[in-house]
Amino acid sequence: MQFTAGQIAEFLHGEVDGNAQVLVHDVAKIEEGRSGTLTFLANPIYTEHVYSTAASVVIVGRDFQPSKAIPKHLTLLRVDDPRAAFARLLEIHEAQRFDMVGVEQPSFVSPRAKLAIDVYVGAFSYISEGAVVGEDVKIFPNCYIGEGVRIGKGCRIHAGVKVHANCVIGAHCVLHSGVVIGADGFGFIPNGKGEQEKMAQIGNVIIEDDVEIGANTTVDRATLGHTIIRKGAKLDNLIQVGHNVEIGAHTLVVAQTGIAGSTHVGSHCLIGGQVGIAGHLHIGDRVKIAAQSGIGSNIPDDAVVQGSPAFTIGEYKRSYVLFRNLPEMKHRLDQLERNIEGDAATGHGEASPSAPEVENNKQ
Repeated sequence: MQFTAGQIAEFLHGEVDGNAQVLVHDVAKIEEGRSGTLTFLANPIYTEHVYSTAASVVIVGRDFQPSKAIPKHLTLLRVDDPRAAFARLLEIHEAQRFDMVGVEQPSFVSPRAKLAIDVYVGAFSYISEGAVVGEDVKIFPNCYIGEGVRIGKGCRIHAGVKVHANCVIGAHCVLHSGVVIGADGFGFIPNGKGEQEKMAQIGNVIIEDDVEIGANTTVDRATLGHTIIRKGAKLDNLIQVGHNVEIGAHTLVVAQTGIAGSTHVGSHCLIGGQVGIAGHLHIGDRVKIAAQSGIGSNIPDDAVVQGSPAFTIGEYKRSYVLFRNLPEMKHRLDQLERNIEGDAATGHGEASPSAPEVENNKQ
């Protein structure tokens, strides 16, 4: 689809500086702009690209003042916040890309599944008995939706996702390719022979509204009850969430983090990449955990921690200064020991009084 600069300005409540009738059909980075594309300028370090870009329209701030002549082919669109305005346009662009309806063949939809009239199901997908799929849900090819699964309206389930039996996905969630929701939790019990016997995992996973889960992330079903991802949480790629874990609302978890079973993570937390969190812990609200930290104990609200085992980031930084200087401190200590040993061997230094001297002193 094509839009004029004037139409876009009206949608964004902006002002056109240039040709309001110029047409755009795609978006691009400002340094890679082509004729017919729209881009934006939010960071001043990219300002020079305004004078060389081949893009047809650039979104700029209302206060932008060019220091050189603007190319004749370029139209400026002035708005209050260029980055936010461009983000709104990207949302529309994305929505158009996923504007599909219907059930592609070959695929299987159980007669006992309930699909809203405007659902899209990609080829080679399997929708099991008792599944309920809400309005405007997009299920891309090679997906598996298990028995009794419920998916709320407006969700996007990308190619290759597996949602196992009785799990619940809220509205407007995004599950990227390779996500597995509701596989068995890691539950085993040693028997008298020292062997590991499996404990049945009969709970489920509940994902609330507006959650996004990155590619190849796994969220295990609960042993009993629920594993829960609360509203607005965002999980990166390659994350492991164990059984009966709860992740609080609007918490962000970065790639390669592992959260062991029955741990409760609070709301509005920031958890860096490659963090390991042991089981049965309580992580408070608004906690920040630096990348590659190891968490083996509870963390109170608003704490910022780092290290393995992790402790408060201020203490960690002070300790790190000492740690990184250990080689130099060891070198100095070795030199002091050599100096002392050398003095002892050569007789240098203050000697102890001899026995006759002691006797003379007594007289």
